[in-house]
Amino acid sequence: MNRIDVNTGPGPNWAAFTTAEPDLARTVEERFGAFTHHVLATLRKDGSPRTTGLEVRFLDGELWLGMMPDSLKALDLRRDPRFALQANPGPGTEMGGGDVRVSGRAIEVEDPETKARYTREVEPPEPFHLFRTELTEVVRTYVEDEKYLVVQAWKPGEPVRTIKRT
Repeated sequence: MNRIDVNTGPGPNWAAFTTAEPDLARTVEERFGAFTHHVLATLRKDGSPRTTGLEVRFLDGELWLGMMPDSLKALDLRRDPRFALQANPGPGTEMGGGDVRVSGRAIEVEDPETKARYTREVEPPEPFHLFRTELTEVVRTYVEDEKYLVVQAWKPGEPVRTIKRT
């Protein structure tokens, strides 16, 4: 299978992000933990976007993406590893904790020992594809004091940038 080389070198994993920005990482994990299903964006063969539902796990310092065998999203990521992941906003319009998104590259894990550890912890239906993530951006958007729209954005090697608008 042909893959597009978009990797500019290994990016930080979830543990590195957590070490760099523990407060934002905790908030993002809480938002993803509030609901089971989230939205994954990948790129189709023709470069157009595809969005699909997905369950994610934070285990052993990694953000894991597990998928059914030969699902279109798995095939997309094998071809082009870039992804964006949006946490489920939940019911209504409250979005407690804000809106959170993670972008990066998904690297398929084929090591049997790693997959076995994941399987023991998560018990996914087998067979399955497993991807670990390398982060390129984490963003949280929320409303503060019912007055300000606050955007927190993190990129590797940079501190969190906060923008507050009325």
